[in-house]
Amino acid sequence: MLDLRPVGYVIGLLVAALGLTMLAPLVSDLTTGNGHWPVFLEAATVTTLFGALTALACRNGVTEGLTIRQTFLLTSLVWIVLPVFGAVPFMLGATNLGFTDAFFESMSGLTTTGATVIGGLEALPEGLKLWRGILQWLGGIGIVVVAMVFLPELRVGGMQIFRSEAFDTMGKILPRATEISSRISVIYVALTLSCAVAYAGTGMNSFDAMVHAMTTVSTGGMANFDASFGAFGAGAHYVAVVFMILAALPFVRYVQLIGGHASPLLLDRQVRGFFVTIAIIVLTLSLFLADTVHGFTEVAFRESLFNVVSIMTGTGYSSADYMLWGPFAVTIFFFVGLIGGCAGSTACSIKIFRYQLLFASIRTQIKRIHSPHGVFTPRYDGRTVSDDILNSVMAFFVAFIVSLGLVTVALGLTGLDFITSVSGAVAALGNIGPGLGPEIGPAGNFNGLNDTAKWILSFAMFVGRLEVLSVMTILTWHFWRA
Repeated sequence: MLDLRPVGYVIGLLVAALGLTMLAPLVSDLTTGNGHWPVFLEAATVTTLFGALTALACRNGVTEGLTIRQTFLLTSLVWIVLPVFGAVPFMLGATNLGFTDAFFESMSGLTTTGATVIGGLEALPEGLKLWRGILQWLGGIGIVVVAMVFLPELRVGGMQIFRSEAFDTMGKILPRATEISSRISVIYVALTLSCAVAYAGTGMNSFDAMVHAMTTVSTGGMANFDASFGAFGAGAHYVAVVFMILAALPFVRYVQLIGGHASPLLLDRQVRGFFVTIAIIVLTLSLFLADTVHGFTEVAFRESLFNVVSIMTGTGYSSADYMLWGPFAVTIFFFVGLIGGCAGSTACSIKIFRYQLLFASIRTQIKRIHSPHGVFTPRYDGRTVSDDILNSVMAFFVAFIVSLGLVTVALGLTGLDFITSVSGAVAALGNIGPGLGPEIGPAGNFNGLNDTAKWILSFAMFVGRLEVLSVMTILTWHFWRA
């Protein structure tokens, strides 16, 4: 029998902590005097009490460590329970959303997807704008910790290749989960504050700078304006690019960098692959825009750079409606969203390292076909890649593609057109944010979709954020057998 008390204890603590963070938007509304602060007082009280009581009720089952089944369950349930309570301010606040829309917005925030059902963002009370930013910021640090501590141990999607690396810095073993989480948290906070200062230097007011810093470093993409970053000038665009890229790099490399070791970051194969991929795509799109839309100007380069980095890292900001750039550009953005950033970052989607392992495996297989008696083994960053890791990566690709197909079909059955269905599936499963088309594209939002489609997309966000396989694992009968 699976003991759920340790899982309930941790979730209770996290729910209580989420309730306490609601005090920040409460203070924001009090300071601006807009009269919306009671919403966050009520939400904070309910959330904190529920979390505290749950933790107390489950405390007698706490052990020194979690079993593998408890860990799988914990990493999954956290991303369901927290969005439920994160939705409360949206239901009680000025948006007055129903539970479906509120849960969608909260799930989108905590999974750092960035899709929204709220229009007229400029008119929202400051507290709700800040709450959207806080949800994404918490989701960003949460997924970094999950990706660095839990997923490698769970051997999900090839993440086990980083198992030793996550706790090893130049031969010195780092302390386990608690200390590495604290170190990453310090780096995450430092990046957020630096981003906010940089935004303020471009002319943003302090409130917008802080909220957008949260949604940038988390690669979440929720903005305070319907026009997203189209509301800001060139300076803010370049600052956003810098910090979206920084957030999409492996955070363990920053830990090593602070420890005085720069070479792991500079020599990391996935980091190099990430930058090369961005350079190639931005150059291609810049030349296309220069030839067809903007001419050979700084605007062509900036809009290409900003939007490619935003979609590839899964941030989801937009500085222009790239649906107007023509089929070639739209096709590029569709596939760019399926690339993603580096493992162990706040970025989402498939991730660079999986493509590198896939290509390494293909090259090895071609060599074996050409030279049947030769001995060839795929390597990654100078290390031999085991069959266990390759099988996990292949399983991830298959699971991701199958999930993408199922979500697309499910959305189509709700009455959505093909472009909206397939791009919505990619946007949700890849935690990217905007889809394609006039309804959910960069100039639209998800408000017009039916409730069934919103629940399908909410589930897809959840599955995508947890790397697909971990969710599939807990849905099997074998997992629940004693």
